[in-house]
Amino acid sequence: MNDVVKLAGVSKAFGKHMVLNGLSWTVERGKVIGLVGRNGAGKSTLLLCALGIYETDAGSIQMLGDRVPELSDATRARIGYVPQSSDLFGWLTADQLLDYFRAFYPRWNDVKVRALLNRWGVPRDRVISKLSGGEKQRLSIIRALAHEPELLLLDEPVSGLDPAGRRDFLSELMSDVVDRETTILFSTHILSDLERVAADVAFLKDGAIRLHGQLDELIETCRRITGDKHSIDALGIQALSREENVNGTVSIVARLDDRHLRSVETRNGALRVDRIAFEELFEEVTR
Repeated sequence: MNDVVKLAGVSKAFGKHMVLNGLSWTVERGKVIGLVGRNGAGKSTLLLCALGIYETDAGSIQMLGDRVPELSDATRARIGYVPQSSDLFGWLTADQLLDYFRAFYPRWNDVKVRALLNRWGVPRDRVISKLSGGEKQRLSIIRALAHEPELLLLDEPVSGLDPAGRRDFLSELMSDVVDRETTILFSTHILSDLERVAADVAFLKDGAIRLHGQLDELIETCRRITGDKHSIDALGIQALSREENVNGTVSIVARLDDRHLRSVETRNGALRVDRIAFEELFEEVTR
């Protein structure tokens, strides 16, 4: 089965606040997908629903072929997760924590664990409550990688790390993907890090995936088009964003295929077409 994660019509509200609204989305095996959105867009909620930690109000979710929340122990052992906030047992040392979790997984790479503890400078005999925020984050990542999961869900995994720590983690992440074809879904607000590792990117807005595709292709095909309202509307293009300018013109951001590009080019300069950077695309799609 090629779809590792499959969400169909998933909704989740907290009180009157709708966070996920009929969200349908699939994650294919072997993909590295960056999940982006504004603060409060629902990135963490989506991941927690996928894991069965949050109960959904509507819709269905499958992970590695199992329905959520009825994930079997065998399926859970194939999934790794790094939460946004550390959920480590503060009274244990790093060695004690990892020994505890080793018992839950049929596959556990002690060599990798020791190498990462040493390379990332995580104290092994100090109680976790006494570790720095960055050390706790590194330990949480090591715990998630130790059993070599087929599917890795990461919620802002590098938010507590300095630039050197982020670089080391991203390098390890990409090595894991190359070696074992791990499927990785991670949320982040650090767009520069996402550009380094993500093959795909998904934009979450208003409780749904607004745009999803290969990062390079999105940068290549998304354009800002500016012109008079009639010329813009005549294109018949579904806009990702639309803005009425003070001079009476209209600007849209849209994903253009070859046919759309030819249509724009035949309008004899009536329309201005500009490339946009990834940061601009994020601003336009998620605002």
